[in-house]
Amino acid sequence: MASRRALKAVLIDLSGTLHIEDVAVPGAQEALNRLRQAPLAIKFVTNTTKESKRNLLARLQRLRFDVQESEIFTSLSAARSLVEQKGHRPLLLLEDSSLEDFEGVDTSEPNAVVVGLAPDHFNYQTLNQAFRMILDGAPLIAVHKARYYRRGDGLALGPGPFVAGLEFAAECRAVVVGKPEETFFTQALCELGCRPEEAVMIGDDARDDVGGAQNAGMLGILVQTGKYRPGDEGKVEPRPHLTCSSFPDAVDHILANLL
Repeated sequence: MASRRALKAVLIDLSGTLHIEDVAVPGAQEALNRLRQAPLAIKFVTNTTKESKRNLLARLQRLRFDVQESEIFTSLSAARSLVEQKGHRPLLLLEDSSLEDFEGVDTSEPNAVVVGLAPDHFNYQTLNQAFRMILDGAPLIAVHKARYYRRGDGLALGPGPFVAGLEFAAECRAVVVGKPEETFFTQALCELGCRPEEAVMIGDDARDDVGGAQNAGMLGILVQTGKYRPGDEGKVEPRPHLTCSSFPDAVDHILANLL
């Protein structure tokens, strides 16, 4: 890892870190406001695929978070960029509420498969269609491969198990565009004009948030909310820079020790 520079940017996960569905993590709004008083750039980076960026922004604003659309970088945005770069016509296995982020993309006679979190569409018929396309040569693109996430009623399967099933059946490897891929973090940092060694990531997923960020050269802070389970901090190497109880505690550490 490169030698540390003065901290310039904070990347913040959303679901599980700032909120769980329509409930904010206690004190998260006030902590974000305190963080904004520091000379730091802020980017909200999320693997959320079950809703569009516009709907996600509306949810955050209902929860009284001071967030602007330009500050949100999603794995859906990264997936769209890849599809457009490659000239793919994707079969989109996504929830209807997120399809607007692919508005204008040609999906006629699809020649690629894009998989996100799509509980309403993960049925045998649709997955079998994707399987047959992949066998015929269509690339498999995973918006991300998270194993699970936290809902209001408990942990729930993410898209990762379904992507892995298609990989197993079709004997292929998916192209993954979201966290923990290094390119996802570097794209987000590029928009802020800073280097990985000048940034810290806060998230509830040891592998995708913290592990991915630290592999990209950033510091990683793991919070014990959302999908966190005891012992997660020991599942990544190097271990998190810090494990703390919640987002407000992470902000306290940054303001007291990293500026």
